Amino acid sequence: MAWVAAVVLVLEALGVVLVNALLAEVVDNQHMSLAGLASNAMSRGAWVLGVLAAVYLVVCGVFLVRMALRNRAPGRVGRIVLISCAVVHGVLGALAVGLLGWLAFVAMVVVLALLVWVLVAYGTGEPESRAVAAAEPPAVSA
Repeated sequence: MAWVAAVVLVLEALGVVLVNALLAEVVDNQHMSLAGLASNAMSRGAWVLGVLAAVYLVVCGVFLVRMALRNRAPGRVGRIVLISCAVVHGVLGALAVGLLGWLAFVAMVVVLALLVWVLVAYGTGEPESRAVAAAEPPAVSA
């Protein structure tokens, strides 16, 4: 499942870049200002946001590929990044249902479900013996 989630996130990154490129082009062609902000500034902002969002999604995909190759749970940083990616998809899904409709909501929830599934399937990455040893109280010698 980590492979599938990685591919989905990379495809989503490409989609984000394409959508923001389209928005930047439309804003640039309008030659209108919003509260005194020039259209070329808004166009550059759309490009920057698109690239940053795509880089974030690709980094999440890289963590998922590493998980799949090593067949181990990610470390602390990787886990935090993937959990934040899941939270972002949950929030975007909630916003998408009102702004874009149910199809966008379903797409966000599918990605959210993939991320949660991968995180739960790989667990904490702690070997079973260490987890059991940590849960047991130390033996008292008499």
